Amino acid sequence: MLRVLSTGPYTFDAGGQLDAVDIAFETWGTLNAQASNAVLLLHALTGDPHVARGSSEEAGWWDGFVGPGAPIDTDRYFVVAPGMVGGCNGSTGPGSAAPDGRAYGSRFPLTTLRDAVRLEARLADALGVDVWHTVLGGSMGGARALEWAATFPERVQRCVPIATTAASTAEQIAFAQIQTQAIRLDPRFDGGDYYSAPATAPGGVAGLGEGPVAGLGIARRMAHITYRSDVEFHARFGRQAQAGEDPYAALPGERGRYQIESYLDHQAGKLVGRFDANAYLIITEALMSHDVGRGRGGLARVLGSLGHIQFLVAAVDSDRLYWPAQSEEMARLLGAGPVEYITTPIGHDGFLTDAQQLAGALRRRIFTD
Repeated sequence: MLRVLSTGPYTFDAGGQLDAVDIAFETWGTLNAQASNAVLLLHALTGDPHVARGSSEEAGWWDGFVGPGAPIDTDRYFVVAPGMVGGCNGSTGPGSAAPDGRAYGSRFPLTTLRDAVRLEARLADALGVDVWHTVLGGSMGGARALEWAATFPERVQRCVPIATTAASTAEQIAFAQIQTQAIRLDPRFDGGDYYSAPATAPGGVAGLGEGPVAGLGIARRMAHITYRSDVEFHARFGRQAQAGEDPYAALPGERGRYQIESYLDHQAGKLVGRFDANAYLIITEALMSHDVGRGRGGLARVLGSLGHIQFLVAAVDSDRLYWPAQSEEMARLLGAGPVEYITTPIGHDGFLTDAQQLAGALRRRIFTD
């Protein structure tokens, strides 16, 4: 069940301020008397706190990987999954109501992953967790896990960054910039103030189906290409036409789609139906800013200082967004031991679809007690 913690006022990394920030979260399992079995699980870019079904009827995005008897065993561990600040799944974001009753919109502050971590630390305090047994996540969640280790090294015993990097590269920033520009250049963006009404109820979402939905759809198409692989696209779609459509029609306005085009349209439509364009901007630019070495003397210095934390670095062998070589370099700087690999033709999204491949490594190296 989604719960919301009011954390009070907050000054952001870049200097912006909010009078109040809510953090939405879900939990599974029970915190033990020593508060030593708490696991922080962090979602990816357009993810949310609903990691596992639990007692609900709604499937979670890591069902089977988190739950009773699962690799992340909720019979043994108290699992906490917060929604990132700036999003649209219950935590305060640009679609939330500001003190004047209007949605924050363009007034929402620039956000970094460090802001997310500092606010998640307030959640940990409220839950009575001084030290996390493990902090774990994939993609942007893995970047947040690393940021947790660098920002609060005394509060993290084990850390599992999956399919991620220690700092966003120029190419990753370039892919993201195309997505943010697609949203901002949509004629319905209105400078970010396109809301007809803000979300006021805890867990409410404003902006779905409003504003720059075409731009958000283009952003999703671009992102999804980086999340999958050419091998998968070729095997699933090749050059096949969508059923009942002709890509070779005489006039451009009559041209039908290839199957891959229909697939990208479908992915765009799904996201537009559940995500706010401004939230996509805020979180994407937070990921663009990701660099655990910023202000800390560089990556080698900060990662080399974390030797007291037990790391398991994992990568997807077909990932073309967060290249395996980046995980190998991260593990080398951390002194973390061998990188564990998810082997799949799918690409980056293998951290979602094939996470079970990490079960043995997690049991050997992380969940040993």
